[in-house]
Amino acid sequence: MADRELNHEPARLPPVAPEEEAYRFLTDVMRGTVGSEDGREVSVGDRLKACSGLLKLFEINEEESAAGERELALAAASERIGRSIAPGFAPVLGDVLVHGHTHYDLPGGRGSMKSSFVSLTVVYLLLLERNAHALVLRKVANTMRDSVYAQYLWALEQLGVQQFFDCKLSPMELVFRPTGQKILFRGADDPMKIKSIKVPFGSITVTHFEEKDQFAGRAEIRTVLQSTMRGGERFWNFESYNPPISRDNWANLDSAQERPDRLLHRSTYLQAPAEWLGEAFLAEAESLRQTDERAYRHEYLGEAVGTGGSVFENLIPREITDAEIRGFDRVYMGVDWGFAPDPFAFIRLHYDAARETVYLLDELVALRQTNAATADTLLRRGYGDGVITCDSAEPKSVADYRSLGLNARAAVKGPGSVEYGMKWLQGRKIVIDARRTPEAFREFSRYEFERDREENFVSGYPDPDNHLIDATRYALERVMRQYRSRA
Repeated sequence: MADRELNHEPARLPPVAPEEEAYRFLTDVMRGTVGSEDGREVSVGDRLKACSGLLKLFEINEEESAAGERELALAAASERIGRSIAPGFAPVLGDVLVHGHTHYDLPGGRGSMKSSFVSLTVVYLLLLERNAHALVLRKVANTMRDSVYAQYLWALEQLGVQQFFDCKLSPMELVFRPTGQKILFRGADDPMKIKSIKVPFGSITVTHFEEKDQFAGRAEIRTVLQSTMRGGERFWNFESYNPPISRDNWANLDSAQERPDRLLHRSTYLQAPAEWLGEAFLAEAESLRQTDERAYRHEYLGEAVGTGGSVFENLIPREITDAEIRGFDRVYMGVDWGFAPDPFAFIRLHYDAARETVYLLDELVALRQTNAATADTLLRRGYGDGVITCDSAEPKSVADYRSLGLNARAAVKGPGSVEYGMKWLQGRKIVIDARRTPEAFREFSRYEFERDREENFVSGYPDPDNHLIDATRYALERVMRQYRSRA
């Protein structure tokens, strides 16, 4: 039978019909059940038209549903953000929401809530700006999952919008389902991947540089922004960090430069509600304030208390007496492997946790000596009495030491361990007797931050000539890990 157009009265779609009635009518047409009572068949053309109508109806419903979810998420975040940020950041949030500036420079000490503020604000901006995406960066990619990514997961929960986001690890991103907007997480250690980032629509409107001081100067940040600040009418860039100890560090000098498009806001834990920090945090801060005011001002108040480019301005060069050593009961040892041209380096030290003071007691630096030779020297000095934490890069050397009678263990290391270990040592007093440890004295006293091409100090730690410094980090790794777990 030839196809015929369906034109009898029951098959006409009412000019205005509820969604349920329209859905049932179009479904019946598509299935060919309409018109069956009078014996007439539904044409193929009518079925195709009905199918197209259903698709359009679904599109409308999906768009309305997405818009509704976006409004729900925005309403939840708007209701919560005011009480989720620390009071000291309220003026900054106000400036951000009216786009008072493009750049926001946010140095602060421990517990100042700067990273919490930025993560909450970035999420909120995406809910407000329909075509915006965000890029969150740290210097090294493999430190992101347990740091800044976890911080943003906290922000989603704090704003009550976690149910609207897909949280992915590969690639690392948070996707706002109602619109497809993304918060991307990348490391600046692979600049080509940053240049190749593409978003499905809109533009990367918001950027967040976490631990700004870890980047290799303003030029590196500028290169990233030149890739991201395209295709949009306005942008927001946030840079948060704990100020390095040296006043001459590039990050501290950069913050001191006034720019009309940048807002500088310094913060400390004293501006945060005490109940947010907890009694343990406040007790640690007060203890350090009483025992080492300089370290307290740097760590908790975010002050650059050092001068020049020296990494260790906490050295106390003095004699360590035999009587003192006899009273030391917390002895640690570490090894940085080497043969040539880099030397083997061993350090023996004592750590006084109550006074947060490291005492360097003995060292061994050797070129072109086998593991057996250096192990023999250490055993003759009586250093088979404790654990020796060794660089894990040479598992065979660690096994050699064990077979030779030394209690050697490989360091755990992990993402960010170098930076954390160096900052940890910077926050302690280090007593060095140049007669007992002359090479350690030379390394620690001359060790400076890296410089960029303009000879400005940056936060990187140069690798050459730091063998006993590395050995010291390994020796105290167990102490540092305990401290980090409480921080």
